[in-house]
Amino acid sequence: MTDNRARAELFRSLHVPGVPLVLVNAWDVASARIVAATGAPAIATTSAGVAWSLGAPDGDRLGRDLAVDLVARIVAAVDVPVTADIEAGFGATPAEVGRTVAGVVAAGAVGVNLEDTRHDGSGSVRAVDDQCERLAAARSAADAAGVPLYVNARVDTFLRGAGGVDETVARAREYLAAGAEGIFVPGVVDPATIGALVAGVEAPLNILAGPSAPPVPELARLGVARVSVGALAAEAAYATVRRAAEEVHGAGTYGVFGDAYDYATLNGLMRR
Repeated sequence: MTDNRARAELFRSLHVPGVPLVLVNAWDVASARIVAATGAPAIATTSAGVAWSLGAPDGDRLGRDLAVDLVARIVAAVDVPVTADIEAGFGATPAEVGRTVAGVVAAGAVGVNLEDTRHDGSGSVRAVDDQCERLAAARSAADAAGVPLYVNARVDTFLRGAGGVDETVARAREYLAAGAEGIFVPGVVDPATIGALVAGVEAPLNILAGPSAPPVPELARLGVARVSVGALAAEAAYATVRRAAEEVHGAGTYGVFGDAYDYATLNGLMRR
């Protein structure tokens, strides 16, 4: 547990506005080791990539035990702090969210993302009070385990069309009071909007980056504290599989494999 506390404190210290923690999200042991080998100071999982790799759709459809087991495997595979995307907590009630967080902490993770989207088919965001109860349950579970877990509250107002800057800032304020330490706002790429969120949110701000987002140096200038790419690396990897299958089954050629990872290098990354 002492190691977990130290890793948690290190992970928290990496969230510096203007000097963002950059995370290329992993979804299995191999991807986590590849990312760690580039010198990444921490590993974050992608819930979508994890779910897909285990044969489930994203959106709280993966079983808690499978999700926690994957976190444990990644934690055991790398020497840097690991933060886990636990979607909406893999549970209908705050108590179930607490059980999920207890499992993730026991697996060795020192951070979680917890989103406020409802996974009941409505595509809507939770009522603020409801989400605050879930965040409080997450914080309580971590405190009971003696780990200063970094709870990154994902606010899906922009992603779900449920509000703009004012609503996002208002939710962030309540979520922080409930036990969150950071705020994650996916679906925002406009620099002026990002700047307004940085100014309004009194906590480290996490932005979901991608081809349409400002580059990392610009996000740093805006005061962002964390930049992650979500499922993009997993999507790119699976797209390579599709292109390979189309080429080999179609033209019968192998050009897509020209920039493949060297077998010996990749195999070497799996040794401890």
